[in-house]
Formats: sequence, C-alpha cells, structure tokens
Amino acid sequence: MPSTRNGEIAATDSGVRWEFGGEQVRLDAWGQDGIRVRAGVLGKLTDSLWALERDLLEQRPGIVDEDHGAVENGRLRATIDRQGTIRFYDLQHNGDVLLEEVVSPRGYVEHPRQYLHQGGERVRASAHFRARSDERFYGLGQHQHGLLDQKGAIVELEQRNTEVTVPFLVSSRGYGFLWNNPAKGRAELGTTRTSWIAERTYQIDYLVFGGPDPSSILERYTEATGRPPMMPDYAAGFWQCKLRYSSQEELLSVAREHKGRGLPLSVIVIDYFHWTKMGEWRFDPAAWPDPDAMVRELADMGAEVMVSVWPTVNADSEYFPHLRDRNLLLTTERGLSTLVDFHDAYSDGTTHLHYYDPSSAEAREFIWKRIREGYYDHGIRIFWLDACEPEIRPQHLDNIRMNIGNMEEVGCTYPLFHQKAFYDGMREAGQQQVLNLCRSAWAGSQRYGAAVWSGDVDSSFEALQTQIPAGLNMALSGIPWWTTDIGGFHGGNSEDPEFRELVIRWFQYALFCPIMRLHGYREPTDAKHGSPNEVWSFGDEAYEIICRLLFIRERIRPYVLEQMRCASETGLPPMRPLFVDFPEDGATWEIDDQFMFGPDILVAPVLHYRQRTRRLYLPEGARWLWGWDRSWSHDGGAHIEVDAPLETIPVFLREGSELVLA
Repeated sequence: MPSTRNGEIAATDSGVRWEFGGEQVRLDAWGQDGIRVRAGVLGKLTDSLWALERDLLEQRPGIVDEDHGAVENGRLRATIDRQGTIRFYDLQHNGDVLLEEVVSPRGYVEHPRQYLHQGGERVRASAHFRARSDERFYGLGQHQHGLLDQKGAIVELEQRNTEVTVPFLVSSRGYGFLWNNPAKGRAELGTTRTSWIAERTYQIDYLVFGGPDPSSILERYTEATGRPPMMPDYAAGFWQCKLRYSSQEELLSVAREHKGRGLPLSVIVIDYFHWTKMGEWRFDPAAWPDPDAMVRELADMGAEVMVSVWPTVNADSEYFPHLRDRNLLLTTERGLSTLVDFHDAYSDGTTHLHYYDPSSAEAREFIWKRIREGYYDHGIRIFWLDACEPEIRPQHLDNIRMNIGNMEEVGCTYPLFHQKAFYDGMREAGQQQVLNLCRSAWAGSQRYGAAVWSGDVDSSFEALQTQIPAGLNMALSGIPWWTTDIGGFHGGNSEDPEFRELVIRWFQYALFCPIMRLHGYREPTDAKHGSPNEVWSFGDEAYEIICRLLFIRERIRPYVLEQMRCASETGLPPMRPLFVDFPEDGATWEIDDQFMFGPDILVAPVLHYRQRTRRLYLPEGARWLWGWDRSWSHDGGAHIEVDAPLETIPVFLREGSELVLA
C-alpha cells in the first residue's frame, strides 16, 4: 500500500521545515545556487558547519514557497512533499529534475531517509536517491581503484594511507553534492540507487549545488567550503625528497650537488627521524647541529626546506605527561590507549605511539608552540604533515575518542583540524602564503593551504596508471594542490631498466602536476633508510631526459602560478579532466587517462612499459598544436595516434596559446 505519511510543512527565514513522526527536515538556501538539507530524529537539528567555511544563510535567503514546500536559490529549486520526499530542479534548464530521493514501499527502501538507533544520541543514518543509468560521478577525494567515473562503485568514507575521503562529487547531470558529515560510512553509487551512509551520527546533512558546467559547480562548492590561499612562488618549482636524509651534512651535500650541476631546486625535504623523539617536534642536535645555518645556505641557493612532522607522541617523550594530563591525546574507550606501533629515532624495534587530538583548540595551540620553537624559529616555512589520517592499527574507530566525539562519528575531520593547527599558527606568525604537504584531507582542507599527495603507492606502471584518475578526482573534490611520489614510494631498484623507464614516464607526468616532487623508498632498503633517489641516480639516459624536464618546469612556472591564482580566486583546479573545459563534447566525459593542465595544455601520459606510441583524444571546439615544436596541428573532435619515444610525453597546446615548452 502507498505510504500514508503526511507531515506538516512550514516556512523558515531561509527555507522550509517538514515534521512527521519525530523526524524533522530542513531545506535552506545556502551560498550561490546551493541548498542545504538537514534531517534527524533525535530532537533539534544542529547548526554544526563541519566542512562549511562560514554560515552563508544570511547572504542568500532564497525564495520560499510554503504552500508547495519549496525553496529556490538561483538556478536551484528544492521541494519536500507532505510524504517527506525531496527533489531538486534546475530552473534554468527547463525545470529538469536533477536529483530526487527514492521511495519504494514494496521494495528495498520504505523511506528515503533511514535511521537505526545506536544507543544514546546517535544513529546510523542513510539517504537514498534515484539512480540514473546515464549519470556519471566524479570526485569523492582520492582513491586507488583506478576509476575516474565512479558510477557503480562503493566508496568507503574513511581516511587511510593512499585513500583520501572528501565527500563531494560532481554529477554529469549538472549538480554537485556534498555529504557534510564527518562520520565513517560509504557512498554507494549503484545502478539501482545512490545511497549515502553514516555509521554513527546525529543527523543527515548534505548540500546540493547547481551550475551550468563543472567549473561553475566547483566555484559554488568552494565558495561554501573555502578556497586555497595563493600558492607560494617557490612551490611551482622542483621538490627533491627521499627516504631519508639522515643528517644536515647529507642534505646539504645533495643540495650543493644540485647547485653544482646547475639544476633547478625549489624545495628539499627532511623526512622523519630527524627528531629526538616523536612528540618532541625538534631537530636532533647530533645530526642537525645548526638548522639556522642550514636554512640560510639553502636560501642562498634559492631552495626552501620542508620538514616532516608527525602527529604521533612517544610515551617516553618530554611532552607526553602534559598532553596526557591535559587530555590532549586521542583516547580509547577499551584497552590500551596506544594506537600504532612504529619505529622511532634511536629505537631498535617498534614503539607504542599515541596521537595528539587536533580537534581540541588547546592541543592545536600547544602543538604549534612546539613547532614554532623547534622549526619555525629556525626559518622553516613548509611542513610535511605525514600520517595525518591518522594511521591507526587496528583501524577500530569505534574505540577511539576525539575531543569532539567518537572517531567513528567525527574521525574524517582529523586531517582538517591538524591542517588548521598549522595554518592558524603560521598566519598568526605573520606568514601570508601557507602551504603544507599532507597525506590526507577532508572537505574544506584547501582553505588551510593543504597540498595532498597520493600516499605510499607502489613503484609500478600499474600504480602510475591509477594516479591519473586519482589526481583528477581529487581536483574535482575542491583540492587543487596535489602531487605524487615520482617513481612511486614502495620499491624500485635504480639499476632495474623497467624502473628507470618508470621514473622517466612518471617525471614526464609530474611535469604537468600542480606540484613536481621526487620521493621514494628505494631498494635495497632497511627499516629507516632507502637507497639514493636523486635525479642523477637512475642512469645517464634517464638523467638527460629528467634534466630537460626540470628546465621545462622552470620555463612554465609563470603559467603554473597563473593557474594557482585562478584556483585561489575561483576554485578551478589547474589539473582537471577534459570535460571541465569541454563539457559540450560528450566524448570528454569518458576520457580517464588524459587531462588539461590549465586551459591551454592537454597532457596524455605514457602509462605502459616499453610503450612508444600513444592513442589520444583531442576535444572538439579547438584546434590543437603539437606542444613540443608547434610543427603540426590537428582539429579537435578526433582520436589520433602519435609517436611517444622514451624522451617524449604527448602534449598539445590549444591554438592561440603563447606558451613555449621546448
């Protein structure tokens, strides 16, 4: 029988409210072309912003139609009928239904929003929407499943090394969707329905943004969640890193070698175990005797220093008693309070480690004070926020508490609060342009200057292939600063011909990534060191090709920074799928192994061992010039095959561009 639900609808200042049987639902205009939905069964709905940078209700109150249970905001209209079903319409495209909740009284969904009490004031909550066979989904952070279009996928909403949860997607139907909930859960993008699930929460909270094209949707979304600061000039150059430089002299010797060879170097990285103990956040004076002199010498070379900083705390460290006694650590509800076993400086085996709790304002202030004393006052202006998911073993989030709640309920925000600690501290110290490299992120992390890399991926062509859609989906999640470990992290023997070719192809790809950074744990290895990983470490042929790429990156730095300014002002990422620039060309929505780097550069990475030709697609609506010498051109709207010898990555320039690559 049909549902007999018949709730009451009333107008509010910025939308409409529906109530029935203990459930409350609110629809509010939010930002530009956006509508926020909150629903729950546990009493009053909360005003927690979570991913949202600020309250945008008052800026755009919308148009409220109480009689029809509707609110309009720009091009978007949302309605809730008296049975409680919500629908979204595009007012500027024939009033088309963009998205609607699904109800199937005789089938799998009896009500579009479902709640299962978990005890206390929390529920397992889910929202269900009608599936469309022609709909494609992009975004949702960074994942290693190798998919650009994630229609048909089940995507876990949980932070892990290489798996970054940003619960925002862009639909090919012309809307963006933010699941504004930091709980562990999943997105089921199925063929029968689309479902969003939070395992432990107090309410459903999501936003829908309308827009004429993907770039406009990203602009609306980043207006609500924040845009990045302007990327510092140095960050557009080449970053040198390995696991690991174990002393000040070793690091300086590599930088001096770069300078002696006349090679560009913008950033050089000090990885972990440079400290006394985890949780003391300072240089070990035995290996790093004069950080001030080191920073000055590198600055004279034109290079910045980035230092790896972990959120872990050794129980034997100086500040552990204070952090413990002031309740500034993550705690467990059962068993030991240590959360991971890992090596530490001067340890022969593994050590039980704790994590500080960045959701506590007091903890954030305390950690920044230590960071400022240990690093910032020595001239360090970039930090590598490693293991900031945080990395917990075993991953029993229901057993861990943050200051703001159980981690199963709020744990996806750990990296966001951690990034906020550094951003706020650096801005208070007077730094205008903030950038920190992070292994994880959440919706809104971009506003804190978070640059994300794809984590500890393998050194293989298969891993390189998955990085293309991983980075593009991250870009469509509002995170414009993204990079990978060139060559992959795990493995890779510099004497192996296949690995040498992989490094070359990965360098060619990284030339057109927002950040160009070499890193890796090269073989042979031990627990704390990897083999050499400098640009001259992979043989003469590779060195010659890599050197050329470094100088090309220097040549296009003004273009890179121009794209970063665009990202800062509009939210448009520099690295993006073809359909962002060519949404009217239906073929571009299916291309998952090419991308645009800004509006003028089309990149087609070579992704297979011994591959020497490349089939690619040139989007319709432009004429394309062979990027390396402009010696020939081709109309768009065509698949073509081009030569791709080892020294060449296929790149095309949009006709009219004044860029010079070679």
